[in-house]
Amino acid sequence: MVVSRDGVLRGDADVAAVAALMGEAARASVLVALAGGRALAASTLAAEAGVAPSTLSGHLARLVDGGLVTVEASGRHRYFRLAGPEVAEAVEALARLAPSRPVRSLRQASHAEAVRRARTCYDHLAGRLGVAVLDALVASGTLRAEPDPTGGADPILGAGRARRYLLTDTGRAHLDRLGMSLECAGRRPLTRYCLDWSEQRPHLAGALGAALLDRFVARGWVIRGERRVVRVSEAGRAGLVRDLGVDPAAVA
Repeated sequence: MVVSRDGVLRGDADVAAVAALMGEAARASVLVALAGGRALAASTLAAEAGVAPSTLSGHLARLVDGGLVTVEASGRHRYFRLAGPEVAEAVEALARLAPSRPVRSLRQASHAEAVRRARTCYDHLAGRLGVAVLDALVASGTLRAEPDPTGGADPILGAGRARRYLLTDTGRAHLDRLGMSLECAGRRPLTRYCLDWSEQRPHLAGALGAALLDRFVARGWVIRGERRVVRVSEAGRAGLVRDLGVDPAAVA
């Protein structure tokens, strides 16, 4: 039991309450759809979940009340998004533990492959492309990987094998040359990682991961598609090889 700053006694985390919200199929589909970081309309989410809009309305209300999803109004329309990156992290963690869904059509197979190739994980790149970007940043000396000094356990790498990624002076100069200013990262960690559910290896998150995705999109290197999928443009193929040493053809 813990006494918080407001003087309220608080017990252990109520994991079951959050698990119950995430454990219903339609609500889980909503969270997965929103894990790409975009705000989506209720009609879009109903189609993703495979339920009627009237049915989904109740599910969305529960997710909002539970603090997993926020809602914003635009005219007469309402759009929903994840409440924060920690919700996306929870979805990604569950995806690593979950069995694969059976594929029953060519369309489903194509989408599943596209998701594994390149997708967004909240506000940063994931899939084979996201993993390749992190590997390239480490190989070039832009980031330095080292064991986490806290000695924490990594759910994939094992006990005592959690990593941290540090931006080097050389790396900062390299990013400056690419026109990426990271001075205003705010309170968010500059570098951290997610364990990619499809690759079972780390991809880059944090302020730097978000800034890279924003830069790629702004340059037209990466084009957002539906349902979290992204694709690399012709300009992106050349730019990723030239500036980061990432060959998109190798992850296609």
